[in-house]
Amino acid sequence: MANSAANGAGNGKAPSYNGSAYPITDHTFDVVIVGAGGAGLRATVGCSQAGLRTACISKVFPTRSHTVAAQGGIAASLGNMSPDDWRWHMYDTVKGSDWLGDQDSIEYLVRNAPAAVYELEHWGVPFSRTEDGKIYQRPFGGMTTEFGKGTAQRTCAAADRTGHAMLHTLYGQALRNNTEFFIEYFAIDLIMDQDGRCRGVVCIKMDDGTIHRFRSNLTILATGGYGRAYFSATSAHTCTGDGNAMALRAGLALEDMEFVQFHPTGIYGSGCLITEGARGEGGYVTNSEGERFMERYAPSAKDLASRDVVSRAMTIEIREGRGVGSKKDHIFLHLEHLDPKVLHERLPGISESARIFAGVDVNKEPIPILPTVHYNMGGIPTNYHGEVVTKKNGDPDAIIPGLMALGEAACVSVHGANRLGSNSLVDLVVFGRAAGLRAAELIKPGEKQADLPKDSADLALSRLDRFRWAKGGTPTAELRARMQGTMQSNCAVFRTGEVLEEGSKLIHDVWGGVQDIAITDRSLIWNSDLIETLEFDNLIIQAVVTMDSAVQRKESRGAHAREDFPNRDDKEWMKHTLAWADDENRKVTIDSRPVHTYTMTNEISYIEPKARVY
Repeated sequence: MANSAANGAGNGKAPSYNGSAYPITDHTFDVVIVGAGGAGLRATVGCSQAGLRTACISKVFPTRSHTVAAQGGIAASLGNMSPDDWRWHMYDTVKGSDWLGDQDSIEYLVRNAPAAVYELEHWGVPFSRTEDGKIYQRPFGGMTTEFGKGTAQRTCAAADRTGHAMLHTLYGQALRNNTEFFIEYFAIDLIMDQDGRCRGVVCIKMDDGTIHRFRSNLTILATGGYGRAYFSATSAHTCTGDGNAMALRAGLALEDMEFVQFHPTGIYGSGCLITEGARGEGGYVTNSEGERFMERYAPSAKDLASRDVVSRAMTIEIREGRGVGSKKDHIFLHLEHLDPKVLHERLPGISESARIFAGVDVNKEPIPILPTVHYNMGGIPTNYHGEVVTKKNGDPDAIIPGLMALGEAACVSVHGANRLGSNSLVDLVVFGRAAGLRAAELIKPGEKQADLPKDSADLALSRLDRFRWAKGGTPTAELRARMQGTMQSNCAVFRTGEVLEEGSKLIHDVWGGVQDIAITDRSLIWNSDLIETLEFDNLIIQAVVTMDSAVQRKESRGAHAREDFPNRDDKEWMKHTLAWADDENRKVTIDSRPVHTYTMTNEISYIEPKARVY
């Protein structure tokens, strides 16, 4: 249902389309989903199956969404390889989160994980198999049995291309259920009404520059992480956290943004990911002395300790002069002792990546690796139905009507201060499914929708227009490089107050520099200069919020490791950070909301905090 309307007729100040007001094409749907990765597609399938008229908007072709790059697998306590229990999975996830995860949401995740995996299997995900035909499960960092006693084989894998298998299968299911896709549409901003309800989203169609306004009863943001705020990341260049930035500009808070996961094994130089599954299959890391140093840092889990622990251990080894290579600035990952048949069957993708990006034959020599930005635990705060929440009038769980968030863009928070490997893919499908179920409860198919506010597209169009005609002195690429350099050096694996304070000043300078941005291409058709600038604008607001959240958290917890505050402080800091950003006045406001220290049902009691050792 699309019709054209001139924006701001009689408004006089409307942004211009080559001198005249931008014509707008209007669409009305029951549900609009922004993002077509694992979470967005699973929600799309759920909403379509519920009979809701569903649109899925994506800035890239759906099967190019970054879920396609997930390698290791999806965690679920199926017990195919050895006994397993959702309670053990829950304990591991809580411990992995360093007790910052909300235990009601974690219980929801782990209890629904097996069903989510079997659903994917029935839809056609080609999982690797055991001899007797069951789904193959591999060991993964931080996954244990008997509440930390043994090593669990919990991570269901399709070789080392699990995300690829999942994404293609989910896209097939979405098409089967008659979803309408709007591909290569870039979402600019949310439409919020004066009652604080989300009413839809405004997009630009990149191939012809037309403006599209989507009105819906429910908008779901599944826009992924913002890894590209850093110089070296395993993320694709499209991972710019567009949904998080739209939420900030709509006056909503982001939660726990200081927690950025560094994956221990990015290829040295390119940052390309080598899955944790490599260590799950028996790989190990060594320093310049050939020592398997993880035995010193994590005596029981060794190379399969959780990611923040391994990344810190590697960083310390390099700092203390035990790095490898001519500059002694990286570490080796050994797979050459493994059976070539295992490498070929279980790790074909990374064997290829190592050859291309490091010039290494994994059968004969180690892979040079370095901790690399991989995942954002923080994001848009939600409950376990996917509904966006905020702190309002003293209520820390106030729901924002009409808006949901899923996947890496959301902070449910099941991952707390540090995500366990293979818990992200299960997060996508479990909460993607939950959002579909909730949507079916909240809205009726074809329900009449109120007219949009008169100025509904103004925020988006004035932003688009401002950058399109930007005539400053600094190219986008220069500002982006400054942002990425600052984040890489001042908000890294180890942090101190002094370095973070300096980082805060530097990153605020870059944020201020947006005023002086320069764009050379004024067209609207495939204007990559303009789209990259909108993406940079999305990244910088998240970078500022990340740095300022890190400055104020004076403790070490999970991925946030302060050398000046080396211990976890549950008395002061067992709380979620909330951060708002005022884009006009370049100001960040910080507050907090309590961690949910209760479970969803009585079948497991609250897991009490204790020292986190592996």
